[in-house]
Amino acid sequence: QVQLVESGGGLVQAGGSLRLSCAASGRTFSSYTLGWFRQAPGKEREFVATISRRGTSTYYAGSVEGRFTISRDNAKNTAYLQMNSLKPEDTAVYYCNADRRPLGSCPGYVCSQYDSWGQGTQVTVSS
Repeated sequence: QVQLVESGGGLVQAGGSLRLSCAASGRTFSSYTLGWFRQAPGKEREFVATISRRGTSTYYAGSVEGRFTISRDNAKNTAYLQMNSLKPEDTAVYYCNADRRPLGSCPGYVCSQYDSWGQGTQVTVSS
């Protein structure tokens, strides 16, 4: 399994941008489908975006589509989440995950379990 470490969170004003990174250990990074989830206080963890092993296919939650972009650099063992036009409702702890199943293996692109999770990074958007 890969070990994941998120970074790049912080405090930003509404309308601003942040780029989150998810650095992975291990030599098999390109074998994993990657994803981002988030969890706001008092709410369940929710899906944000996912990207295929080669980075050729992506899928987004409706609430972030057109504002967020997921990408990956397999040579650097790193995935990214570029977040633009941030809103206060985007405030949450953001988690990246990795799974060996190909993109689309689970209904609605969201699986009940994943191979690995990071520890999360806080994103706070002020109004």
